[in-house]
Amino acid sequence: MLTEGNIKRLVAKLTQLRGAALKLGQFMSIQDSHVLPPEVEDIFRRVQDSAHYMPDWQMEEVLRSSLGPSWQDNFETFDRLPFAAASIGQVHSAVLAAGASPTGKPAKVAVKIQFPNIANSIETDLGYVKMLLTAGRLLPRGLFLDRTIQVMKAELADECDYSREAGFARRFAEPGSLGNDRRFKVPWVWDGSTERVLVMEHVDGVSVGGSVINSLSQADRNHIATCIIDLCLKELFAFRLMQTDPNWTNFLWNQRTRQIELVDFGATREYSREFMDNWMHLLQAAASDDRDACVAWSLELGYLTGEENEVMLDAHVKSMALLATPFKAGTHQPMSFGPGSQWADITAQIRAQIPVMLQHRLTPPPRETYSLNRKLSGAFLLAARLGAEVDCKTLWDKAVEGYQFSDRTPS
Repeated sequence: MLTEGNIKRLVAKLTQLRGAALKLGQFMSIQDSHVLPPEVEDIFRRVQDSAHYMPDWQMEEVLRSSLGPSWQDNFETFDRLPFAAASIGQVHSAVLAAGASPTGKPAKVAVKIQFPNIANSIETDLGYVKMLLTAGRLLPRGLFLDRTIQVMKAELADECDYSREAGFARRFAEPGSLGNDRRFKVPWVWDGSTERVLVMEHVDGVSVGGSVINSLSQADRNHIATCIIDLCLKELFAFRLMQTDPNWTNFLWNQRTRQIELVDFGATREYSREFMDNWMHLLQAAASDDRDACVAWSLELGYLTGEENEVMLDAHVKSMALLATPFKAGTHQPMSFGPGSQWADITAQIRAQIPVMLQHRLTPPPRETYSLNRKLSGAFLLAARLGAEVDCKTLWDKAVEGYQFSDRTPS
């Protein structure tokens, strides 16, 4: 099945599906986890590198139906050639007219326009992707593909609502969130944005994972990685509101303002107090190498059923303990994430547990952890890409000290 010719045809077909295929590639190849067979990872990597733009007439149709037939009156200029494409839309540069701008004067903006019919085609497209993936029986049973697709279907539906994304961007910009944190910049959202067209303040930073890395000092690399890992912990344990897409194009470094600019809130998820209490307990147990507590809180969360064999329990507990290594009291700080570092060794050990868990796992992971783990592992991976050194224990201690539990013990 996986000849070069067939792979090219499969990539071409999946690329036509846009949202579903691109998102599944991001979703299942969870950064550097090596869960998928190399051939399947290669297919998704090619799909993500082959994002298409919609033709001009189609873009015009979306703008007219969303903003009205006189949509151009809101803009002084509008670049009809997009500068970026994502899984469900494309992005254009424009300048809001003074009368429409929240600043009262012309303002540079980024206009995200959703591909037509993405929301209506999610279920059909995911069914097609599932058929392609299961036809060759290439995926391990322990991936629980049905659950993965269920979770992804719900997440994609959420991300197709740009009004939802606008609301989360505004929440992150509030003083109680990141509004007073000078390390970050959250762009303002234009009030005229709709479910299918999102207009946000243009920012000038460059992707923290791109070629800019070569021009950064070690101090800047350490600073950026520290901010992003700290943001992860704040999102989880202070806000219970996390932007869960770790793609480094969502984090822009502005050398002039020395801020990290956050530009995509579509994959934002909220977590309940009960879930986050349990997950904090689990991470504390893992960081303390407390096997019994790690198993107890894993049962509470639904990682385990209670019927697992010792091989599965050992692999699960070990993987959690490895994930929590940056936060352990005995870990040398600042922790190095570069090539040949302790983190590189940890990721290799985590990978070694994956085949065991895929073989012996009895239940899929909790629904909330799909996105949560993707972001946390992505933050560590970004630190590794930056070759950064981060005092993770200090960040962890600050998160734990500020957390208020709801007085519960595992049932």
